[in-house]
Amino acid sequence: MAEADEDKQLRITALRNIETIQLARRQAERELLEAKQVLQSRTEELEQQREWFEVTLASIGDAVITTDMEGRLTFINSMAESMTGWSSEDARGQVLARVCRLIDQDTRQPVDDPIARVLLTGTVVEIAGNTSLLRKDGSEIVIEDSAAPIRDHRGKLAGVVLVFRDVTQRRRDERALRRSEQLLSDFFENAAVGLHWVGPDGIVIRVNQTELDLLGYTREEYVGRHIAEFHADSHVIDDILDKLSRGQTLEGYQAQLRCKDGSIKHVLISSNVLWEDGNFIHTRCFTRDISAQKIAELALREEITTRQNAEAMLRETDRRKDEFLATLAHELRNPLAPIRQAALISTAPQATDAQRRWSHEVINRQVQHMSLLLDDLLDISRVTRGVLELRPKMAELASVVEAAVETARPLIEAKQHRLTIDVPPTSVMFAGDPLRLAQVLSNLLTNAAKYTDPAGEIRLAAIVATDQITITVTDTGIGLPQHALTDIFLMFSQVQSSHDRTEGGLGIGLALAKGLVQLHGGEIEARSAGLGRGSEFIVRLPLRTTGASEQLTARPVAENLPAKRRVLIADDNRDAAESLAILLELDGHNVTVVDNGRAALATCVALLPEVVILDIGMPELNGYEVARRVRQLCRGDAVTLIAVTGWGQESDKAMALAAGFNHHFTKPIEPEQVITLLGSAAQRA
Repeated sequence: MAEADEDKQLRITALRNIETIQLARRQAERELLEAKQVLQSRTEELEQQREWFEVTLASIGDAVITTDMEGRLTFINSMAESMTGWSSEDARGQVLARVCRLIDQDTRQPVDDPIARVLLTGTVVEIAGNTSLLRKDGSEIVIEDSAAPIRDHRGKLAGVVLVFRDVTQRRRDERALRRSEQLLSDFFENAAVGLHWVGPDGIVIRVNQTELDLLGYTREEYVGRHIAEFHADSHVIDDILDKLSRGQTLEGYQAQLRCKDGSIKHVLISSNVLWEDGNFIHTRCFTRDISAQKIAELALREEITTRQNAEAMLRETDRRKDEFLATLAHELRNPLAPIRQAALISTAPQATDAQRRWSHEVINRQVQHMSLLLDDLLDISRVTRGVLELRPKMAELASVVEAAVETARPLIEAKQHRLTIDVPPTSVMFAGDPLRLAQVLSNLLTNAAKYTDPAGEIRLAAIVATDQITITVTDTGIGLPQHALTDIFLMFSQVQSSHDRTEGGLGIGLALAKGLVQLHGGEIEARSAGLGRGSEFIVRLPLRTTGASEQLTARPVAENLPAKRRVLIADDNRDAAESLAILLELDGHNVTVVDNGRAALATCVALLPEVVILDIGMPELNGYEVARRVRQLCRGDAVTLIAVTGWGQESDKAMALAAGFNHHFTKPIEPEQVITLLGSAAQRA
């Protein structure tokens, strides 16, 4: 019984073990099935990842090549196929050197195999940027990128992946860009105009050599400083930056730049702004030097101004000349009426002796007046041409003043002026031409008398200092405007209100006075408080008490008058010739009168006169031709030839002397001069 129970118990245990084993087997089968399912899932996942990886590698823009541990290609994507010229099937199992060659682009030498280097070092290897890949067909592309190790799940090196891209176009673009930058830099530095860049804060950030040479700065002295430091007008750069900041473009903006040496350059600035995303990066300024142009423009403006002034002066001179000619005609006509009337009175049968004497005085006075007018004309001409010569002597101041007052006194008294003379009481001697100085003062006194209303006051005062004599002529007349204080000394200049005054004169008296004073080394000045407030003329003369070329000496007068002479007068103006003949005959001379050149020559041959007075402008033969023939035919130098003409320039005198004349006088000639010359001619004979 016990054994049966034990067997039964064993069978039960065995059955339980079998069930346990069966359960374990079924569990193992379930786990194996699950493992197979997981493995299949992982395999499918890996296959999907591999496919995705291969599709990805095939679609990316870079070439990808993988190798095993022996360096043989295990994979090559489509981009690598295109770049190497090898298909994936042909390339798989090949070494890299078989599929493509890598060379240095510059040296053309092979470069180290990047796959071999990775297998050797186990690290990433960068491919040099100047590496070229020689394709299967022999063509060449430039590549760049890297090679990296492939490791298994245990980290063990399993192969190499090589990734590269074609940068041929990029390298070409980079070279073109570098070339463009070089050209731009070359243009910037060597441009014919100055160039500079200025930041939004006004700081110079770049400048070319042309602008540095223009202004004389070094690059270190220019870059990094505010552009306003180089502008002569600080407000200009503020205006420029303001306009540029508001998006304006400047064209031909005129400015002045200050050079290092302190000089100023006139420039034209053209500028705009480089903007990026609405931000002010820097200006681009072109600077062109126009200093020479400015100088030329200034010179042109000055020339135009000078020409305009000259034209204005010519117009003014023409105006004054016209006024002068009208005044001259008026002044010369004025004496003709009293001369004509006095001549009629002197020849009237019923005229008394007193009336005849009066008429003679009128004629003499008016002729003297005309002579003074003509003398002034000749004197101012000589002063203007610089041919008037002074006859300096030791002159006495009071005598010069007295002579001037006597000349002007008739007009002063006629207008009932009160004349005051204030000169030093002691005798003042100085070197000068007394006749010309008296002429200066008489002109000033006459001028004061003319332009002062009747019963006015005129004062002449003289002050003597150590080295200077100052003579002033002051009046209470019409005065002078400020602009006329210097113009009044010009030729033909008269104050505007003079046209309503019959004593206006020729407008040359003050010009002559100034010229004579300057010949003496002095100066003359006009002053006036304005129109209606009188005038003051100041003459300053150097006080020279030594160095006079001639002392005042008395000329001896011959006690015995020479014998009377044979005289020929030739003049187509019969009245002038016959009146002079009568005067000479009254003096005892034997006078013959003819009215043309041929008659004069024939009379000379027939009568052999001792003195011949010839008019120059005669019909048939002029005076010059008669003089030359007389010298040839009528005893040569034995005859004295006197030229009498209306032409009194130095050239006219020179022509007369060249023709053989001994003397030259302008009309009207003073009879006393002729009589004196006849006496000297007789002495020489």
